[in-house]
Amino acid sequence: MRTYLLEKSRVVFQAEEERNYHIFYQLCASAALPEFKTLRLGNANYFHYTKQGGSPMIDGIDDAKEMVNTRRACTLLGIVDSCQMGIFQILAAILHLGNVAFTSRDADSCTIPPKHEPLNIFCDLMGVEYEQMAHWLCHRKLATATETYIKPISKLQAINARDALAKHIYANLFNWIVDHVNKALHSTMKQHSFIGVLDIYGFETFEINSFEQFCINYANEKLQQQFNMHVFKLEQEEYMREQIPWTLIDFYDNQPCINLIEAKLGILDLLDEECKMPKGSDNSWAQKLYNTHLNKTALFEKPRLSNKAFIIQHFADKVEYQCEGFLEKNKDTVYEEQIKVLKSSKFKMLPELFQDEKAISPMSATPSGRIPLSRVVVKPSKSKMAQTSKEHKKTVGHQFRNSLQLLMETLNATTPHYVRCIKPNDFKFPFMFDEKRTVQQLRACGVLETIRISAAGFPSRWTYQEFFSRYRVLMKQKDVLGDRKQTCKNVLEKLILDKDKYQFGKTKIFFRAGQVAYLEKIRADKLRAACIRIQKTIRGWLMRKKYLRMRKAAITIQRYVRGYQARCLATFLRRTRAAIIIQKFQRMYAIRKRYRCKRAATIVLQSYLRGYISRGKYQKMLREHKATVIQKRVRGWLARLRYHRTLEAIVYLQCCYRRMMAKRELKKLKIEARSVEHYKKLNVGMENKIMQLQRKLDEQNKDSKSLLEKLTTLEAAYISEAEKLRNGTERLRMSEEEAKNATNRVLSLQEEIGKLRKELQQTQSEKKTIEEKADIYKQETDQLVLELKEQNTLLKTEKDDLNRRIQDQAKEITDVMEKRLIEETKQLDLDLNNERQRYQNLLQEFSRLEERYDDLKDEMKLMMNISKPGHKRTDSTHSSNESEYTYSSEITEAEEFPMRMEQEPAEKRAPLDMSLFLKLQKRVTELEQEKQSLQDELDRKEEQALRTKAKEEERPQMRGAELEYESLKRQELESENKKLKNELNELRKALVEKNPPGVTVPGAPAYRVLLDQMTSVSEELEVRKEEVLILRSQLMSQKEAIPTKNTMTDSTILLEDVQKMKDKGEIAQAYIGLKETNRLLESQLQTQKRSHDNELEALRGEIQSLKEENNRQQQLLAQNLQLPPEARIEASLQHEITRLTNENLDLMEQLEKQDKTVRKLKKQLKVFAKKIDELEVGQMENISPGQIIDEPIHPVNIPRKEKDFQGMLEYKKEDEPKLVKNLILDLKPRGVAVNLIPGLPAYILFMCVRHADYLNDDQKVRSLLTSTINGIKKILKKKGDDFETVSFWLSNTCRFLHCLKQYSGEEGFMKHNTPRQNEHCLTNFDLAEYRQVLSDLAIQIYQQLVRVLENILQPMIVSGMLEHETIQGVSGVKPPGLRKRTSSIADEGTYTLDSIIRQLSTFHSIMCQHGMDPELAKQVVKQMFYIIGAVTLNNLLLRKDMCSWSKGMQIRYNVSQLEEWLRDKNLMNSGAKETLEPLIQAAQLLQVKKKTDEDAEAICSMCNALTTAQIVKVLNLYTPVNEFEERVTVSFIRTIQMRMRDRKDSPQLLMDAKHIFPVTFPFNPSSLALETIQIPASLGLGFITRV
Repeated sequence: MRTYLLEKSRVVFQAEEERNYHIFYQLCASAALPEFKTLRLGNANYFHYTKQGGSPMIDGIDDAKEMVNTRRACTLLGIVDSCQMGIFQILAAILHLGNVAFTSRDADSCTIPPKHEPLNIFCDLMGVEYEQMAHWLCHRKLATATETYIKPISKLQAINARDALAKHIYANLFNWIVDHVNKALHSTMKQHSFIGVLDIYGFETFEINSFEQFCINYANEKLQQQFNMHVFKLEQEEYMREQIPWTLIDFYDNQPCINLIEAKLGILDLLDEECKMPKGSDNSWAQKLYNTHLNKTALFEKPRLSNKAFIIQHFADKVEYQCEGFLEKNKDTVYEEQIKVLKSSKFKMLPELFQDEKAISPMSATPSGRIPLSRVVVKPSKSKMAQTSKEHKKTVGHQFRNSLQLLMETLNATTPHYVRCIKPNDFKFPFMFDEKRTVQQLRACGVLETIRISAAGFPSRWTYQEFFSRYRVLMKQKDVLGDRKQTCKNVLEKLILDKDKYQFGKTKIFFRAGQVAYLEKIRADKLRAACIRIQKTIRGWLMRKKYLRMRKAAITIQRYVRGYQARCLATFLRRTRAAIIIQKFQRMYAIRKRYRCKRAATIVLQSYLRGYISRGKYQKMLREHKATVIQKRVRGWLARLRYHRTLEAIVYLQCCYRRMMAKRELKKLKIEARSVEHYKKLNVGMENKIMQLQRKLDEQNKDSKSLLEKLTTLEAAYISEAEKLRNGTERLRMSEEEAKNATNRVLSLQEEIGKLRKELQQTQSEKKTIEEKADIYKQETDQLVLELKEQNTLLKTEKDDLNRRIQDQAKEITDVMEKRLIEETKQLDLDLNNERQRYQNLLQEFSRLEERYDDLKDEMKLMMNISKPGHKRTDSTHSSNESEYTYSSEITEAEEFPMRMEQEPAEKRAPLDMSLFLKLQKRVTELEQEKQSLQDELDRKEEQALRTKAKEEERPQMRGAELEYESLKRQELESENKKLKNELNELRKALVEKNPPGVTVPGAPAYRVLLDQMTSVSEELEVRKEEVLILRSQLMSQKEAIPTKNTMTDSTILLEDVQKMKDKGEIAQAYIGLKETNRLLESQLQTQKRSHDNELEALRGEIQSLKEENNRQQQLLAQNLQLPPEARIEASLQHEITRLTNENLDLMEQLEKQDKTVRKLKKQLKVFAKKIDELEVGQMENISPGQIIDEPIHPVNIPRKEKDFQGMLEYKKEDEPKLVKNLILDLKPRGVAVNLIPGLPAYILFMCVRHADYLNDDQKVRSLLTSTINGIKKILKKKGDDFETVSFWLSNTCRFLHCLKQYSGEEGFMKHNTPRQNEHCLTNFDLAEYRQVLSDLAIQIYQQLVRVLENILQPMIVSGMLEHETIQGVSGVKPPGLRKRTSSIADEGTYTLDSIIRQLSTFHSIMCQHGMDPELAKQVVKQMFYIIGAVTLNNLLLRKDMCSWSKGMQIRYNVSQLEEWLRDKNLMNSGAKETLEPLIQAAQLLQVKKKTDEDAEAICSMCNALTTAQIVKVLNLYTPVNEFEERVTVSFIRTIQMRMRDRKDSPQLLMDAKHIFPVTFPFNPSSLALETIQIPASLGLGFITRV
């Protein structure tokens, strides 16, 4: 066995849908085996050498089982298990070597990452050192005559060297296996012949053909030449030997093509010569080929459009080869240093592979081929070891040519037989035949040429003896002669009349194509006729013999059967007679017994039945009497019910009649609405709306005034309560002073009592008088204490009442304010949504009118061109104004007065007053600002309330001895007050009990005495209060005089004194507590007052500004209303111009201030730069020159600094139309969405705007923005029906709007910006008005997108959601009596639910590709689902055949599929599911039970999204499909109507499928840096430069 043309390139590269050698995939499939754990293999997709083809698995082949067969085959061929594991280890190392990665250090060197896992595994498996292998994979050795250099290699060279090493290892391993197989198959017997199998690869031609295809086709040329020479030469030699007349046939000779490839100065010679050149390249080799063979050899051609390819005319077809890679693949360089590292391996088997390479396989380095040739005799080549290094340097082409030459020698020395294998198809499918592909293969293999030559000759031949033996059947006995040759000639002349169809040779008869088949047909017909005759005779004899045998057997059987039947009949007759007699007596007995039982039972039944009938008659009479009473009541109720029904019917008829009249009125209004006069009336409507808004503003002002009045009343109440509390505190202070005086008096009295006791011995009379005075004084003091206590309690109650009232009022005010704020915010939200809806409707109407206006202008131009040929120039100012203010449009009366429109110029047409429209926009924004300010005020008030609560909770408690002292005083005062109260009550009781009633009368003398006593006591109380105050002041002065060090000790002394005071200290404590509460209340009142003052000031300022704005707007409105329509626009424009000039002046002032600051900063920077330079010079002077000399000077690589871009694009003013044309009008959305970043046109436009802003060129900014807006409108008008175009420009318009907001410089939009992005903000212009215009344009594009969606989805919805059976077999049979509905689409084009879902997925993917904002995409999806739900429900309500239980199940399944689509796309929170709620409830209504009152209640609670009319319509249309369902009764429908009578919903039956939800554009900043954006050349914007 020898090796020819081994396909090594397959080890490192596989084409698409091809695999590497099977052994690699078998190893990966068996990686889990225990013996393969050390190889550290994995999935085939992990390795680079096995995943390039993309098809690691083959259907029907298990690589793990094939691995078992491979190992069994190796064992059978004598390869032991250790050698097998060595083979597998080397193969696994080759796989890991393919995963070794290189990183470029620079253009001429590369490195392997440290501790690289694939290389580490390779070195472990191969037993070599990691450092050496890593070094020599990235370096090579260059040897000269005197020295040896080690040179690094580039990344590409390293990868090629790695692949060459892998191929070399695999080739040596393959040769080693072949050598061992040859040793196992070697026998001692001498063999003179062999049978070899040659697998010839076919002719190859691909889109890109390289060195591999060149070698394959070269080998095919050689083999085809050998095939032609062999086949045609033998054919012609046989004709000559048989001496038959024959004309030589020319056939294609491919020797010139072979000479072009392998001759001197052929393609292979020039390739080898170029490989030896030091700076040889593919381009230089291609030029040599052109110079040598072009126009000199007919088989060599050059492609027209390439200088790196050539064409060769092969025998099968022309093939174009690309020169790129030819030299590198031809060299296939394997570095000696890598081979030396492998030879030094510790793995024993590896050095054997490289021990004697030439002895194993002389031709091992070939790029491709599939030709293993088996032969028994092996001729070992006698090469020396010294030639191995030289053999490594032979090129692949040279080795391939030598190997092919050896193969041709072997073929010429043998007798070949050919089998052509034809692939029926390229897909490996069974029972599939591709005729074109088969003919291509037959032509490429030369089979068609062979058939042509064979057809021209005599392909069929017989010897005379064989012909006689075969066709003896066709001869008669008289035709057979002794001479076989003459006999054959006579027969052939009779059978084949055309003598040119055959020829007689010496020993054979030659036939042309088809004649042998004709003879075979005659022979087969003759044999078939003879066979039929023989069969006929034999079958007749056999059937006759069988018939006679069957007739004899039938006669015998009949004789025995007839005797048996006669005996059976006699027995049956005897048994029948006996049975009749038995039956007679038995029936008589049974009938008699049955009669007696029936008679007895009849008598009993008669008795019971007669009693039952009599009782029934009595009950019937009783029921009839009661029924008459019930009928009397029921008939009265029915009469009343009939009256009510007739009343309801009359009312219903009135409603129907009024509805009919309303419809007629509506039709009239619609007709009027289409007229131009209606649009004039719209202005009046807009003015009315403005007046309504003004009225609403006045109402809000009134509400704010009422709130202010309430706040002022609350402040007045708080002030009065504070004054009351202050008075109370003053009273308490007075009471405290009186209490102190009283205590001083008590002390003095006690001293006097002591003196009196000493003087008691002297005089008894003085003692008694003193005691009486003491008692009187005590009573007075007790009475004073009681009065003090009463006043204290009164103060406490008043304080508690005040606190409670304050808290209640605060709670009520806060609750009322919160409720009013919540209601106002809800109302404002509703008003905002309504205003947004109206605004977007106005925009839609405006866009429609603008389109109508443009169409009318075009028609006018056409008509004027027809009437007056020539060009009319328009006013430039008019065109600029028209383009600048794109939100102004004109409406003409073209529908009613076309002739007048032709006569009047365009400037005199009735314009739509869009100034009102702009004011409405401003008013909406002002309302939104007011809402935001109110919300901010509410939040601020809540925060203030929380802060006050926190302050109250965190208020520190009183500390120290003073607090304790004052608390004790307060307690003493309270105790004394209690005593005084008790004594006063006792005095009153005594007066009432002892004195008669007249004494206590107000006019009585006793009463006057009591009043005098009370006044005296009150005067005394006032004196005591003053004393308490004096005492308090003295205590405070003493406390301040005492130093801080003795505070603790003094406080303890004071505490002891206070404890001694007991009841007297309680008064002071009460006073101190009241004082603290007063302070707390005062602080709260002051904080509330301050907050209220601040709020009042803010509200007054806002009211003042609103009043001023309102007055200004009213004045403008009044002035505009007084002006004619033409002057209104001029006035509004003048107003806008004045406002813009004022804003520009303000901005100019700001700009001057910023310029001044910039100049100051620049001066400071210059000063700092000078200081830094001086510091650096000083540091350099401090360094000694010796230090500078001693330091080694290294070569410094100075990198080139890249230009710092500012994220702006510069263009010339005259290039603006070109910019708009290339970027907007001619741009294809599909290419941009696939290849470029989303929103690229928007970024480019904004960068251009930034540059114009940087130049402070307002004219350029205005012109660019106006051209952009007009360009977008033009492209949408041109391609308004294309979803991709509309979606693309909607996303780009939104992105442009977001960029204008993000870089506007406003703080609200700069929160998410990076510092670099904040530097890119606009500096000179405020583009807020253009942002509004872009927002309006985005709304128009969104509405157009919704219309496009609706037009696409409309024909799909009914067929996909209702008519198509998604769940097969559920619908069953159609309801009886219903005609079959015909769909608007043909059966073959019917849409299904999958069509709708695919369309939705297409829409969603397009929007995602265009970079549409997620929130905006969710709104589009919500609108799509609303359209689907509305159209489906409307068709369900209008079609009776759709209202069934099975259709409800279909609808619910379809809705679940739509919800699943939403879940897959993460769009469940978009609100789209809620839009399907009416459809879901309608489907549930079709499936629920509809019989009892509980069912009615369940339906009413379940169908909250459906109106009453819709529910009743579905119930009326409900039709049962089979016998298990029932129709809905009229009573049940009436029950539903009665239960839903109180529900307030619209009487409209169908949903508005044209409704469009109001769209919002949430701010979505971009994280993309403007300076990083690159402009692709495909956009054709070469005239723009990055700044």
